[in-house]
Amino acid sequence: MLLRLRGRIASAWRLLRQMSGDDAYERYLRLYAANQQQHQHASPPLSREDFCKAWQEDKWNGVKRCC
Repeated sequence: MLLRLRGRIASAWRLLRQMSGDDAYERYLRLYAANQQQHQHASPPLSREDFCKAWQEDKWNGVKRCC
């Protein structure tokens, strides 16, 4: 029973991190690694700091509305 509770808590934690975007860098690294096998990237993946800067710039710069 305790293992099931831990599993549910872990699943809820993963879902919360995914919904909040907290796991965005880890998802980026997984996608980068998957694409690395198909395409030989000339540059290494972004650092966590550079990724966060790029994510924030994309989120807040420019017009982000429909009309």
